[in-house]
Formats: sequence, structure tokens, C-alpha cells
Amino acid sequence: MPHLEENVSLRPYNTFGLAVRARYFARFGSADELRALLALPRVQATEKLVLGGGSNLLFTQDFAGVVLKNEIRGLEILSENADDATTALVRAGAGESWHGLVEYALDQQLGGLENLSLIPGTVGAAPLQNIGAYGAELRDTFERLEAVEVATGALRTFGAAECGFGYRESVFKGPLKNQFVVTAVVLRLHRQARPNVRYGAIQDTLADFGIEGEPTMHDISRAVVHIRRSKLPDPAEIGNAGSFFKNPEVSQRKFDELKTQHPAIPGYPVPGGVKVPAGWLIEQAGWKGLRRGPGAGTHGVHDRQALVLVNHGEATGHELRLLAEEIIQSVRAQFGIELHPEVNIM
Repeated sequence: MPHLEENVSLRPYNTFGLAVRARYFARFGSADELRALLALPRVQATEKLVLGGGSNLLFTQDFAGVVLKNEIRGLEILSENADDATTALVRAGAGESWHGLVEYALDQQLGGLENLSLIPGTVGAAPLQNIGAYGAELRDTFERLEAVEVATGALRTFGAAECGFGYRESVFKGPLKNQFVVTAVVLRLHRQARPNVRYGAIQDTLADFGIEGEPTMHDISRAVVHIRRSKLPDPAEIGNAGSFFKNPEVSQRKFDELKTQHPAIPGYPVPGGVKVPAGWLIEQAGWKGLRRGPGAGTHGVHDRQALVLVNHGEATGHELRLLAEEIIQSVRAQFGIELHPEVNIM
């Protein structure tokens, strides 16, 4: 039976490294252990937060409910896809690290996840916001997920259409928020390489590596890891949650107006409009490298990537939230564009 602890520090369980606490805390390593926890009267009667790697959370205060730490492990290639010579189905426990799954796929010579290398967090959190980077998204390889319904303990399977994937969105951040706990994810990966090098930084990095011709999936993963490490701070060294804001999408008409006023503004065509890099907007508004707080500063905006808010040591989540709100107001005033957090603010 999983053990329910009281008054537990969450500093080790959030990548911002914020000194907040949970009223109750428990770990589960299987769907059955999760059901047992959900059946406890104390758990039923209070607010619940399912925690994976804690890499997409900003705690602004102590959590008065119960934190359930997902530690369901397991990586396997499913035999049900044995007749398909071109793809393989890989099932991963929701508590596995995402990058661990990427490395497993590469070891098995299975492609499709290499552009998503080194994204922090766990497998179970990936479909909640349809993680994406460098020209790829989770939904590109998603087959299905398994989840336990919080109210009943019933196990349900969701296909891609039922998940309602959008840009950093899914049904689990909307209509079904807090109603299900993901226990496993199944992905359809390619047995033959299908290199995705549309993202310019990948092409440049491969060239720097001296890789000519068609790159392998391992080449692309190595390039992405290099890019991420050069731009994004390691949470083990400085508290952060990666990209704090989503890249906003604007109409073509709005983008044309912005281009007239700001000729250097970058944009990438998407269905229905143009995606504008939030990091560029924030940098142009003067926030990149800012530090706030006494002395050298307790928090601020990273000096190499303006999308990243950082905790230099003793910041509070409240301070970081106020900083985010100031950045949103500043970008709105200068560009008429509304930024939205990618990070979940608690």
C-alpha cells in the first residue's frame, strides 16, 4: 500500500527549485497503486496534483492538497505491430523520463522522437501539452494513451482524436483537466529514418558537425541536444522550467502590419496565420538578461534565451509570476501581441 506523507517539501520535485510544501504527498508505481491512493478518504476529500518531473510548474504557494508522484516505469516494443515492417509501437510508463524514452528509441533504431531530444519532464506529462520542439510534436508519433479516471478508478484508453491535440494543448488541459491520470503512452515510431531538418538551427548545427548528405536519427538527436544545451540553462544549475511562454500566433494581416513597424520581426507560416517567436518579442522589449531582487538578484530572465525565467536561488513563485505578468504587459504594449504561459501556474 502506498504511504501518504504529510508536510513534504516540494523543492526537489520542481525544476524551478522553489521552497514550497505539500500538505500530503505519496508516490505510485502502478495503476493499482494509484487506484489505492485515490480510494483513500483523505485523498478523495482534498485537491489533487499529479506530479511527473515538475519541469512545467510554477508553484506560487504551498499546495494544500495531496501531491501524487507518478513513478510508473517500463519501456517495451509491443508485438501487436509485428506485421508492419515500417513502424513499431513503443509503450512507455508515464513515470519514465521523456529523454530516457528518446534514448531507448534511438537504441532500438526507431525514429520519430529525435527532434524532441532533451525535453525535460516525464512521458506522462508529454501528451497533456503536446510537447514539441524543432519542427516536431508529440502528436506526430502518438498512437494512444492509457489513463485512470480519478472519480472512478476505471482505466480508459484515448486515441489521438480523443486527445484534442493543439499547439501545446490537449483535452487534458481543457474539458478533462484533473479528471484523468496518464499511466502509459504508446507511440508509433519508424523503423527507417525520416530526417526532419526543416528547422534552420538543426541544419546549421549538422553543418558545424561536418555531417554531409542525409543525417541519421542519431545525428539529429545529437544536434538538438547541442542546441538545447547551448541555449537553455540546466535546472540542476539554475532553477527554471524551460520555455515559460508559448510562441504566439497572429493573422497574416497582423503580421504584415508588424513587419512594417518592425522589419526584423521573424515569423513562420502556420495554418491560419503566422507564428512569432516569443523569445524575440521579449528580447526586443528589453527583458533578456534582467535580474531582480537584492544583491546580484534572486530571479530574472535568462541571458541567453529570453523565453526562460530563472530562479537564481531564493526567489519565490509569486515573484516569478509578477515578472511574467510584467513581461506580458510589456509585449502587449509594444507589439499588440498577447503572450500566454506554457508553464502551469499553481
